[in-house]
Amino acid sequence: MSHGTVLHLDQVTVGYPGPDGWRPVVQVLSLELPRGEIGALLGASGCGKTTALRAIAGFEPVAGGRIVVGGSEVARPGHAVPPESRRVGMMFQDYALFPHLDVAANIGFGIHRLPSGERAGRVQELLELVGLVHAARMYPHELSGGQQQRVALARALAPRPALILLDEPFSSLDGQMRTRLAADLRQLLKATGTTSLLVTHDQSEAFAMADRVGVMAQGRLLQWASPAGLYRAPATHEVATFIGRGVLLPGGLLGQGSGRLVLVRPGDLRLDPGGPLAGVLREASFRGPHYEGRVELPGGHVVEVDLGRETPFPPGSPVTLSPACSDLPSLPATTAAGPG
Repeated sequence: MSHGTVLHLDQVTVGYPGPDGWRPVVQVLSLELPRGEIGALLGASGCGKTTALRAIAGFEPVAGGRIVVGGSEVARPGHAVPPESRRVGMMFQDYALFPHLDVAANIGFGIHRLPSGERAGRVQELLELVGLVHAARMYPHELSGGQQQRVALARALAPRPALILLDEPFSSLDGQMRTRLAADLRQLLKATGTTSLLVTHDQSEAFAMADRVGVMAQGRLLQWASPAGLYRAPATHEVATFIGRGVLLPGGLLGQGSGRLVLVRPGDLRLDPGGPLAGVLREASFRGPHYEGRVELPGGHVVEVDLGRETPFPPGSPVTLSPACSDLPSLPATTAAGPG
């Protein structure tokens, strides 16, 4: 574990007893999150990401491995530091604000043991940070969704935790507000230098928020890297097809040999009358500001292609394609690539 690491998960395993015996939900999860960085665990529902977050917070015991926060071991099999002693803040999915307390009292709830003057000063500092000085005496039901989120963040920041955990922080918001608040939340976390880990099923949310993203499936961490690293150099077939609407094609179709699979995304292939890839345009739709088409290639593989501003061919037309760049990611063909 490096000196600047705030969160270290070492082979963490979490599970539950079931009718057929013990069932692992998180399996040998290892990662490091440096001080001041924002991490994200990304995956479909049931992949184990929320269970991992709850184990870090202290709400679930670990069956294997260990969890270290701020240099102190907080969990291993048979030993768990209580949640309130871990220096970990939690921002819940529904924000969990107290409806009978105003904004200032919600923010100060976790620091009630501080002397009153110090507590009032910390609350005022956080109200200024999140831009809610004017709303200090308002109640949660009087706030917008974005304002409620900022109150929840301020409350989590109040005790000066070493780490903040965010459980699907934008799940209750619509798409446009989600994008704006993701940028706002990242700015606030970066301004305070707060090390944070969020879980989400939304790729665009993870990429907008995080410095490092981990893709999870079936309880395992498939890859932990920067958003650009995941997109440009996926480590597994699952990551390649999960990130960015990718399709794996046999390397032979693109001149890279039968031992490789080439990852292509909608912008990676272009219409070219002399292109090496022959296919049939199956459908086209306007995505603004351009059309995208689904082209079926030999072997049943279907790829998405940017068709430009005007649809040049009706569905059913034969088309030829060529790569738009020469450095498409590729992976060893250790398993067969099924039709897209």
